[in-house]
Amino acid sequence: MKTKKLLSLVLAGTLALSLTACGGSDDAVASIKKKGTITMVTNASFEPFEYKDGDTVIGIDAEIGQAIADDLGVKLEIQDIDFNSCIPSLTSGKADFCAAGMSVTEERKKNVDFTDTYFDASQMILVGSDSTIAGGSDINDKTVGVQQGTTGDTYVTNEDGSNDVKVKEVKRYTKLTDAVSDLTAGRIDAVVGDNFPLKKLQANNPETTKLLDDALTTETYAIAVPKGSNLKDEINSLLKKMQGDGSLEEIFSKYISE
Repeated sequence: MKTKKLLSLVLAGTLALSLTACGGSDDAVASIKKKGTITMVTNASFEPFEYKDGDTVIGIDAEIGQAIADDLGVKLEIQDIDFNSCIPSLTSGKADFCAAGMSVTEERKKNVDFTDTYFDASQMILVGSDSTIAGGSDINDKTVGVQQGTTGDTYVTNEDGSNDVKVKEVKRYTKLTDAVSDLTAGRIDAVVGDNFPLKKLQANNPETTKLLDDALTTETYAIAVPKGSNLKDEINSLLKKMQGDGSLEEIFSKYISE
């Protein structure tokens, strides 16, 4: 009888640990408040959403991240990593949330939960100032640069045949700035990326680049959290409050003139 009782206790304990590991009974918000720090991952080469001022990450998402930390009464820690590593950082438990101008997609939903959306975006094309490329159909049979792991990468690669794009080669970069450097050097024919970051990059290279008017896609940005994390509800409440009191609009106006 003692052996059976002991076995039952061991099994019960194992089940409890299993539920906690899977997020079933995990209270992410309480854990964050207890440690006094919340960890945000991003890729700080995506102006105006996240970029570097010296060693400091600034931008729209950095300010939203700070608002999240302030709301919880904890310190914000921002980790600047490759965009393609953001979701793995969440699934492995190394970060609490990702704010990185990340578009909501069904594929990403398989691995993370998304908050309510907070920005509308699109994929656009940046070309050299003397390029004959005038629209989306013109990048067929061309060498196109993208930031690895982005929706621009998915669109241009077109593995599922969801569009008519058939480029000659997709060149992937960890930073859009590197793609634009290759564009201006003539090593690639075009860059596909999110509209506002490409607008910033074009403004930095006004003599050598031009941004086409065609929008290839329409997308929405949201903040990603680990599956089952109750941090999602906390962030949704904060975003709703910031939308209502105008503070979210103030952040956008600070970085985006349109």
